[in-house]
Amino acid sequence: MKAEPAADLNAFRAPWWLPGGHAQTIWPALWARRHFGPPPRWRRERWDTPDGDFIDVDRAEHASHPQAPLLVLFHGLEGGSGSQYAMAFADFAAERGLAYAVPHFRGCSGELNRAPRAYHSGDFEEIHWILRRFAAADPQRPLIAAGVSLGGNALLRWAGEMGEQAAQTVRAVAAICSPLDLAAGGHAIGRGFNRQVYTRMFLNTMKPKALRKLAQHPGLFDGEALRAVRDLYAFDNLFTAPLHGFKGTDDYWRRASAKPHLARIRVPALALNALNDPFVPAASLPRAGEVGPHVTLWQPAHGGHVGFPSSLGAWGLPGHVRTMPEAVGHWLLSHT
Repeated sequence: MKAEPAADLNAFRAPWWLPGGHAQTIWPALWARRHFGPPPRWRRERWDTPDGDFIDVDRAEHASHPQAPLLVLFHGLEGGSGSQYAMAFADFAAERGLAYAVPHFRGCSGELNRAPRAYHSGDFEEIHWILRRFAAADPQRPLIAAGVSLGGNALLRWAGEMGEQAAQTVRAVAAICSPLDLAAGGHAIGRGFNRQVYTRMFLNTMKPKALRKLAQHPGLFDGEALRAVRDLYAFDNLFTAPLHGFKGTDDYWRRASAKPHLARIRVPALALNALNDPFVPAASLPRAGEVGPHVTLWQPAHGGHVGFPSSLGAWGLPGHVRTMPEAVGHWLLSHT
């Protein structure tokens, strides 16, 4: 069984039994089917970074033609190759015979990185280094890239920064459910149900990793203050912003946001955002007049945050999450 081909997700509708953005976010992440073929098998590579650190890259081991495109997926906040969307993209890549790789941002592969830094939403220099290394290693393969949430913002931030030069590395890029206006997304996740559920979920892994980083580099930040953090704004103010050269959270969110740079993109780029995404307010999304001619906007009414669930089996349960990778993957391949 495979997902039905979809050329455009603007008309996407979630199953009737998953009403609203929260249901369309939580159910797909926890219970929906991620792949129709065998589960992906990974081969891990460790890449030494120019600053003496490392990242871990997981390459899917399924067969691909030597000249088939390479699809690189940049994961979201605290994500990785085990995330439901990464596995669903792996299934799509295997079905289409594409090479596929998931580079992990620093500290997200299960082992703490060495340097006194982590990763952030606007890290376009890291995106550049990673993509250039992929391109140099497999020059016979067309390179396409997708980024989910944080990873998508960083990817589009890179495309805007590079301008005409981006086409020397990739054929096309796509951002999926990315908070392209980081301030709007950051404030949204810090309120109400979002604060009680999603913020707690993220901080449950981010705070322990930050404290391990403090043990690795004593004096890096105020440990007691970080232990008291209860939202992402405060976490970014104490940890993310100062470790990566920003004056504070507001400066970080402003300078790292991809939205102001979308008109500078000169490579085919897709920005997919559901209007009912709990993390990304619809009012903050870019409009047609705010992007350049190379940027395509898909803004369906349904989908949640990286959900886009579709029915499967009796009564539509448990559903699957292959529809989004199918549509985004076909869009990317159309530019190869």
